[in-house]
Amino acid sequence: MKISVTVLTKNSEETLASCLQSLEKFHEVVVLDTGSTDLTLDIAATFPNVKIFTAKFSGFGSLHNIASEKASEKWILSLDSDEVLSEGLAEEILTLQLDRERVYSLPFYNYFNGKQIRGCGFSPHNTRLYNKTKTRFSEDLLDEEIIKEGLEEVVLKNPIKHYSYRSISHFLKKMELYSSLYAEQNKYKKSSSLLKATLSGLFAFFKSYVLKKGILDGKEGLIISVYHGHITFYKHLKLAEINQIDRAWKK
Repeated sequence: MKISVTVLTKNSEETLASCLQSLEKFHEVVVLDTGSTDLTLDIAATFPNVKIFTAKFSGFGSLHNIASEKASEKWILSLDSDEVLSEGLAEEILTLQLDRERVYSLPFYNYFNGKQIRGCGFSPHNTRLYNKTKTRFSEDLLDEEIIKEGLEEVVLKNPIKHYSYRSISHFLKKMELYSSLYAEQNKYKKSSSLLKATLSGLFAFFKSYVLKKGILDGKEGLIISVYHGHITFYKHLKLAEINQIDRAWKK
């Protein structure tokens, strides 16, 4: 059974080649780009199985669904540009007896500074393979996921390698984008304040570093846990700000 792979990109030149090389056994890879200004599109164009499309950024859930619509096959393997299939995973996926009533989750090995991060609360697996005639991604701007209601989830054996954090600058760029998306997604729905932002940020650090055992990952675990604390703080602070601005505008 044929599978189309979808990959979302924006300024992904550091990781895209490795991602696409791991997908060379798939006959179609749909790259959906949202405005790269680096070599991302040039890299994508060197792979014969890649089809390139562009779109305005409309939130991650929406973009996954747009990419799925561009794909020619009903079965979709959805990836980000910083994710690399292990050789065993590619073989496992391509030999699956796929069932429309199932969705398939991939084990995730997360890396930072060339080191596998085993703590910090990363999800051990994520649902990424589905039949688009049966389900789709939620339309969330952030923290989007494949809708699994009424479908059986099957976890595969071989891992995907995830290079989510690449530099301190990358941490800061993600913090700016994700905190803004969180505030936009939750305005009118949740309340916030400086106190809530502070307490939530402190707990997010504690949860990542202590409860989720980031302390066992050395300096990388500390850096990631501090990031989790900071992004949580700014998510709630931006939410408080946008709610206040909206209330003032309505008056």
